[in-house]
Amino acid sequence: MSEPALPRKKQARSPVRGHSAINRLLLAASLLLAGLGGAYLSGRVMAQRALVTTDEINTVEVSQKALPALVRVDVRIKKDQLQPGEDPNDVGSGFFYKSNLIVTNYHVVQFQESLSVVMYDGKRVNATVEGVDPGIDIAILKVAGVTAPRTLAFGDSARLIPGQKMIVLGTPLKYNNFVSTGVFSATTRDLGQRADGLGQEIGQYGLTTASIQGGSSGGPVLDSRGTVVGVADANASSNTLVPGVIGAFIPSELVSQSLSDLEKIGVPQRGTLGVTLVDLDNLDPALRQLAGLTSNQGALVDEVPAGTAGARSGLRGSLRNNKGQLLSPLGDVVVAVDGKRVTNSYDLIRAVALKRPGQAVALKVWRNRKEATVSVTLLKRTLQ
Repeated sequence: MSEPALPRKKQARSPVRGHSAINRLLLAASLLLAGLGGAYLSGRVMAQRALVTTDEINTVEVSQKALPALVRVDVRIKKDQLQPGEDPNDVGSGFFYKSNLIVTNYHVVQFQESLSVVMYDGKRVNATVEGVDPGIDIAILKVAGVTAPRTLAFGDSARLIPGQKMIVLGTPLKYNNFVSTGVFSATTRDLGQRADGLGQEIGQYGLTTASIQGGSSGGPVLDSRGTVVGVADANASSNTLVPGVIGAFIPSELVSQSLSDLEKIGVPQRGTLGVTLVDLDNLDPALRQLAGLTSNQGALVDEVPAGTAGARSGLRGSLRNNKGQLLSPLGDVVVAVDGKRVTNSYDLIRAVALKRPGQAVALKVWRNRKEATVSVTLLKRTLQ
């Protein structure tokens, strides 16, 4: 039942003369229109309706300026990589950082048979893979016959402050030119080991409340200045049945360093021992006991190819029988890098990847039932 209407009160007549009242009304109306006009036009953007806050103005300005650099990456996947009935067409995101070069994630194009990009204005252009860096899940695409309508510059992700605004552009769930906002929340060294085995050399991820979903991969993560502080890569979820609500991105310093290496040398130049590793947790407990190991934390050195940094430093590998089973005595077990304990091979790979060629790392190893220190000078990576 609706509330009863209240009786209207009679309004007292103004003692002001008619013309003066009209003049005042016109003045008030003109001031109101001027205010609204300022709201519509402030921030040098044209809006369908008034932008109320300075934050809205900033979001619109940054987005409108950056969107022309965004592309949708359309991939046709190789037949031998598909499950029966699986769609061979996949979608990711990317952005121009040079006039004919685009950044995206490696996992977007890893199994591509052919690929193209759809630009902001809807134009489709064929693309080729120019360089890849599976260690941090980054790839470079090259296009011909078009010039980027805009390019994006990399900023400083190391200076991000929790609570700082983030703007993510991409193609989540195949929605083109999608804009999402949130804040920078934290960094993490561990998202858990990925099922695809990529990104093992990412020292740390950035986390954001901005939406990063399927199809967002490879899109730019921007700060309020419009500079790229990261590349959208994944999301975190409590289980595989629930879409992740925490977005994860690769920090810009790591990406820009990789792009420079790929363009100049063809391969990334982060540190690597060049050896294969086995998690202690995967060893037979009896083997660990024979080696005198009382913990399952550390990484066993398995194979040590000749010429690698590990071989030159004297790291000792493991022996296997003709069935591929590990034999006792085991090879070196790395338990710490530069004084910091490592839990598994993933920890070890990330710790070494923080270094560059020519730098040295001190490995604490378990060898012949006692600890030893091995100094390893890292080598420049070369094309295989």
